[in-house]
Amino acid sequence: MSVLDAARAWAAADPHPGDRAEVEALVAAGDTAELGRRFAGPLTFGTAGLRGPLRAGPAGMNAAVVTRAAAGLGVWLARAGHEGGGVVVGFDARHRSDEFARVTAAVLSAAGFTVSVLPRPLPTPVLSFAVRHLGCAAGVMVTASHNPPQDNGYKVYLADGAQLVPPADREIEDAIAAVGPAREVPASDDWTTLGDDVEADYVAAVVAALAPERVPGRDRLVVAYTAMHGVGAATTRAVFAAAGLAPPVSVPEQDVPDPAFPTVAFPNPEEPGAVDLLLALAERTGAAVAIAEDPDADRCSVVCDGRQLTGDEVGALLADWLLRRGVRGTYAASLVSGSLLSALTQAHGVRFAETPTGFKWIIRAGTDAEPLVFGYEEALGYAVTPGVARDKDGISAALAVALLAAELQATGRTLVDRLDELAVEHGLFATGQLSVRVEDLSLISDAMARLRAAPPARLLGREVTAADLLHEEPPVDAVRLLGDGVRVVVRPSGTEPKLKAYLETVVPVHDDAGVIAARGRGLDELDQLRGEMAHALGL
Repeated sequence: MSVLDAARAWAAADPHPGDRAEVEALVAAGDTAELGRRFAGPLTFGTAGLRGPLRAGPAGMNAAVVTRAAAGLGVWLARAGHEGGGVVVGFDARHRSDEFARVTAAVLSAAGFTVSVLPRPLPTPVLSFAVRHLGCAAGVMVTASHNPPQDNGYKVYLADGAQLVPPADREIEDAIAAVGPAREVPASDDWTTLGDDVEADYVAAVVAALAPERVPGRDRLVVAYTAMHGVGAATTRAVFAAAGLAPPVSVPEQDVPDPAFPTVAFPNPEEPGAVDLLLALAERTGAAVAIAEDPDADRCSVVCDGRQLTGDEVGALLADWLLRRGVRGTYAASLVSGSLLSALTQAHGVRFAETPTGFKWIIRAGTDAEPLVFGYEEALGYAVTPGVARDKDGISAALAVALLAAELQATGRTLVDRLDELAVEHGLFATGQLSVRVEDLSLISDAMARLRAAPPARLLGREVTAADLLHEEPPVDAVRLLGDGVRVVVRPSGTEPKLKAYLETVVPVHDDAGVIAARGRGLDELDQLRGEMAHALGL
């Protein structure tokens, strides 16, 4: 079938007048180049669902794609024994998110499920919480998290409140592929809109889990905050108020949800310039700590003493805080995250688990005897209350960071001071990245093949051994290089055309030179590692 014929067939089956007209206009114009992009193949049902640009056609997020996704999910849930069970649907404030939530509710309701929709745009952690809180068989969150404004997405959670793991993702994708024309998928209005009680119950559960009453003087902490045009502000304020903290001082230009994200080039706190307004606010207000959540509030970034902390630094600070509070169980981090958490857990005699990349694995790292009590990934994702939301949660992490900052403030210290103390105790764990974006994806596979065939024998002048993680269970397309005080993990990005090398060097802190000298040496060694790995990868 030619791309024009495929487009005509898709338009005939598209239930949405606007999307249908979009395809028909491209057909009428004979724009085979654009149609080729839109009909190159369906969006892949990946880590937790779908994500892609808002556009008509199978390679975009639109009403027809969402209709078929909901129908396929319903088929899979019925096969798994959940026929007639409950499904809760949430959505953020991106373009068409509320529409896609209604489409999902209508399709699943017609398929015999009891469907509830959250009352307004709310954070992803509230949806993850709602799945178990309401006893549902599954949850759907319409969000593209921190993707560009032109994107949207569709995340699926299972009955345990956690993201999908294989083989469920492939099975759902197969079920979606077997769905007939979107226009023929039954729909029903027999679904309900929930009230505000689910969000209120989430707020209460987060606060109860973190016991803010253990931190006297917390009401005197000044926190600067941004929701980055996303949906986290109201829920975060509610959590802070319930915990007895002063209201965070918010960046006014970024406080109200806006799907255009007008003040940032890219709505991701990791991106250069994304927290510039927050930094300025923190300086004006003399805030002890500044916190940025991403648009669906499942991640957060932390600024202290004018410096944006890395995900590894925040992960270590939160773990250290929980360990000092006596919280015992499993502490977990993904394999691309830093190894200071392993050192901390060893010092406290608690279980540490290293997982493949992604919270779908981190959240399942606990055991019956030692359940997960904390997990993090270096990309600003933290689970400090995994019993509340079984996913990364930027709101509970923001509260934990604020409580830790208030605790330190009472003794005249900051988060950075505590990082220095940890460096003296355990060594300075300096982490960084080498990230290479490509247009030709074969460059990534070629580089990985070169690394597997001839891994470097030495890095930073130290012997290293290579491990191909494709041979582990579950298999991961990554290579780890490990030596005395040096660690590198190389893997293709799962979401972008990038090859990433995650770098770490451990620098001892000497009494005569101190932490400042160790940080300088750590930066120098990271730069050297970038050069050595670029050479090894041939990029």
